[in-house]
Amino acid sequence: MSLTKEDVLQKAEELDVKFVRLQFTDILGVIKNVAITVDQLEEALDGEIMFDGSSIDGFTRIQESDMKLKPDYDTFTIFPWRPEEDGTVARLICDVYMPDGTPFEGGPRNVLQNALDEAAEMGYEMYLGPEPEFFLFEKDEEGEPTTITHDNGGYFDLGPIDEGQDARRDMVIALEKMGFDMEASHHEVAPGQHEIDFKYEDALKTADNIATFRFVVKSIANQHDLHATFMPKPIFGENGSGMHMNQSLFKDGENAFYDESDELGLSQTAKYYIGGLLEHANAIAAVTNPTVNSYKRLVPGYEAPVYKAWSASNRSALIRIPAARGAGTRVEMRNPDPAANPYLATAVMLKAGLDGIKNEIEPPAEVVDNIFAMSAQEKEEAGIESLPGNLHEAVNELLSDELIQKALGDHVLEHFVEAKRLEWDVYRTQVHDWELDQYLKTF
Repeated sequence: MSLTKEDVLQKAEELDVKFVRLQFTDILGVIKNVAITVDQLEEALDGEIMFDGSSIDGFTRIQESDMKLKPDYDTFTIFPWRPEEDGTVARLICDVYMPDGTPFEGGPRNVLQNALDEAAEMGYEMYLGPEPEFFLFEKDEEGEPTTITHDNGGYFDLGPIDEGQDARRDMVIALEKMGFDMEASHHEVAPGQHEIDFKYEDALKTADNIATFRFVVKSIANQHDLHATFMPKPIFGENGSGMHMNQSLFKDGENAFYDESDELGLSQTAKYYIGGLLEHANAIAAVTNPTVNSYKRLVPGYEAPVYKAWSASNRSALIRIPAARGAGTRVEMRNPDPAANPYLATAVMLKAGLDGIKNEIEPPAEVVDNIFAMSAQEKEEAGIESLPGNLHEAVNELLSDELIQKALGDHVLEHFVEAKRLEWDVYRTQVHDWELDQYLKTF
């Protein structure tokens, strides 16, 4: 049941809240906040707290800087790791509005809401279940992060090999106190790599949860004198961190992706949705894999999903259909990484899937064989193509896909592309350690 303004005020009083952080994300998915005292909470709940949008990169021009924050009452929660003797700290996730009361088109949460509204017009409600991975690294004597892993554990290892289990346990406890419905936490394949899974929710709440999750994981890691990073590929030669996104559409309370009469248990709606995701996969990658480093993960040989195909039987395809059926039937897109803005990534995937449904885009035949073991000729004969090889290619694909551009909206598209082109140019013109190691003595 949704909270009311009165509910939030009462909770704040009961929990002895002294400070409230009004949170939102910028276009790159970084959490920003305006901190207020509890005395200003009622004003904030009425959407009357203003902030300078020109100070947020990519938000607005200097001459139209004043913007409003309108909290989502249901996101009210406290930070359980903060000492209560200094005053309980709470947070509210906010939508960004213009001074005239219209939604700000550059607000990522608003972008996702637009896509969800389109789904609702078609009779669908989207549910989303993420699988975010991250690394825990030690800090140096100055407190700066290193790439020295905190342990040498492997997949599902336990302590004492998995020395990160204490930090991971505290992360789970904090998330549960903040209202997360936790499913599993374990050590991942690479040393220092971890995964914490929480239950699927409606898409907007899940995107909120991903943004919150990253913030909480970093905060708890810091308390353990560790650095948590969602950088997709921090260590050469080791698996990178992904964030598989399990998606389903419900209609009239039933899972629209399930059909018990189908051989695979998939409805035609699900197949069209898969067709839409594959049709727009190259452009989607610019948003779901938004950094130069993202494409160091998306290379063959490290379980990374680089091949545009789908399968219900193996994990080498870009899209996998997990075994659960009935209400649990879902489509798992495996290339997104945890550096992605969860609102924008969800919006473009949903928009692509809906396009598949609207235009009845049939997916190619299911690929049963292990694509990783196929030769280049075998992949070519099967019509299996790869995702873009770098950020520059992905941004160009985005700029050739009108549907994904429309999903982002003109404002987000312009500032996102500008930021990514700058990122690529800075990377392209740097001299990297590999080049020095390779060429300095040779030439």
